[in-house]
Formats: sequence, structure tokens, C-alpha cells
Amino acid sequence: MHESSHAFLKQLLETPSPSGYERPVQDVVRAWARDYADEVRTDRHGNVLAVRHANHEQAGTPRIMLAGHCDQIGLMVQHIDDNGFLHIQPIGGWDMQILLGQNLTVWARQGGIPGVVARRAPHLMTGDERNKVPTWNDVWIDIGVKDRKEAEELVTPGDPVTFALGYRPLRNGMAVSPGMDDKVGLWTVMEALRLMHGKPLQATVFCVSTVQEEIGLRGATTSSYGIHPTVGIAVDVTHASDTPGNDKKQLGDVRLGNGPVLFRGPNINPRVLEHLEATAKARDIPVQVRGAPRATGTDANAIQLAREGVATALVSIPNRYMHSPVEVVQLEDVDRAARLLADFCLSVTPQMDWTP
Repeated sequence: MHESSHAFLKQLLETPSPSGYERPVQDVVRAWARDYADEVRTDRHGNVLAVRHANHEQAGTPRIMLAGHCDQIGLMVQHIDDNGFLHIQPIGGWDMQILLGQNLTVWARQGGIPGVVARRAPHLMTGDERNKVPTWNDVWIDIGVKDRKEAEELVTPGDPVTFALGYRPLRNGMAVSPGMDDKVGLWTVMEALRLMHGKPLQATVFCVSTVQEEIGLRGATTSSYGIHPTVGIAVDVTHASDTPGNDKKQLGDVRLGNGPVLFRGPNINPRVLEHLEATAKARDIPVQVRGAPRATGTDANAIQLAREGVATALVSIPNRYMHSPVEVVQLEDVDRAARLLADFCLSVTPQMDWTP
């Protein structure tokens, strides 16, 4: 992976971005994109659009949208009790059993405040309580304050919370961090922007850092309406099935290190898929293929349905342990996805027909 690009990925992963609170990471994206885009702008929803214009832009010039969502699952402070403990509700989809006992950060106005999420010790529970998955009413965040007054000097209801952020390399080119979903997709889109820098384009390319995917594909809905793309490619993570207990009959055979995943199905335009596959073959980029028999639940779904419809594809990064503090990806898969997208965009011409 390119050295400065690797540093950019780490910066993305170490910057908080719960859905609805994406501005800190969008500042990172804007700073990166300025060096490689012809134009960088932010819409009223908070989506960041880094645009490379075609060399001879005119009526009929294709418009390509590459979308990676910048938001991550989080929590929100709902109530501060008399003892200064913070009671929370989820932003996005959580597994409560993974949350228990984690180090967290409350992102207050003056910066990050470390805390832990906890419940009563198992010694103090009944047998039924120990065997039951707790509800949100059963857990709290402890930030080490004496009472409610001290807590309220630091924290306000509505403050977002994330896992304690941090990037760690693993063996064999793998890496682990909270928020790989979907900071690696966002990185892929912005690395494709870098790879296209200074090269001639026959299409105008919008590299978009979308917001609020985790709560309903909201940023992709608004940004794709504004862009009105001819072709749209969402980049997200997908479940790797190369760990114990996964059913390949349901998930397909998806492995870290075997390349990005291309999806087939009703959410996917077959002509875009064919061109992605042809580009991958021509550039000797390994890819994996998966079926998706319904709407994918990614930004690809919102993009496909924008206005009168968009020729859409989904490129995904294999990811272990999604929506946990230990999401694992293979960096070479991410790098290959960026090269695939850049080469795809560079090869698109106005003469191409995307009608199925």
C-alpha cells in the first residue's frame, strides 16, 4: 500500500464518525481530496463530493459515482443519573454481547472522554440474569466521575460514543480496527481518486464520502439524487466466510486475501458488472463473485433507485467480525479494489451502453 495512503487509512480509522456526527472524518476526507480532485464540495446533508471532470465535458458525458460511507455504528448518551453514570441508546446495529466490557470514548464538545461500558458483576446476578442477554436499560457507561454534577460539566445528552478507536497491524498483511465498516470502502474511493490524478478521463467522476448509511442509506439517497449519475458503484464491506462457524451455503465462499468481491443480482446492473470483470481480468486483479438475490442493504440500493434509475454495481471488501471492535481486513484486498475502480473509470467512454 502506498505510504501516504496507508497513513490516510489510519487517520480515517482513528477519527470518530458515528452516523449523524461525521464532520471530524469528513474534514480528513476534504483535506485528502483537495490534492487530487478538480473540485471538492460538501452538500447540505454532509456528503463530501470530490470531483474529477472529464477532459472534454459536454452533454452526454457519462457521470460516474463512487460511494463509500464514512459513518460507523455508535452510541448516544440519553441520560445522566444522579451518580454520574451515562445511559445510552444505539446508533446503528449492535450486538449487545460484543459491547459488554468494552473501552469506549464519549465524544463531547471539548474532546474525547474515556469510559467503559458495564453492568452488574456476575456474582451479583441471579441465574436467570446471567443467562439473559441484557437490554439497553441494563448497561451504562462509567467515565469515573463522582456525581451527576461532575458528569454534566463534561457530557451532554446527545453526545456520541464509539469503541476506543485504534489501528493495529496483524500478520500476513491483515489489519484490525473498529470502523473498518466502512472506512475501508471510503478509503478505496478516495484512493481511486488519487490513482486517477493527472490521467485523462472521458467521464466525470464523483468520489463521494456518504453519511448516515448505518441508519438507512440516507447520504447515498440524497447525494445520488444531486449527482444524477449514469453509473454508480458503492464500495462497502462484506462478511468473510473464512472463519469457524460460517455457513458458506448462505454466505458464499469469501476469503481475505482473494481480492475484492463483485456482486451479482437484481441490485446490480449486468453491464457494469461485466465491465468490472473485464477490467479486473485485463489488469490481472483477482476478484471474488457473490450472489445477492435481493436489495443488498448497502448504498448500492439507494443509488440504483435514484431518479429514473442508475446502472449500479457493488464492490465489497471481505471483513471478519463486522460491527465489532476487532474488524479484520486484508490490506491487499483494499488496495486491489482501489486499482479496479480507478481503471474502470479511466476506461469508460461516452459510447458505452449501460442498458441491461
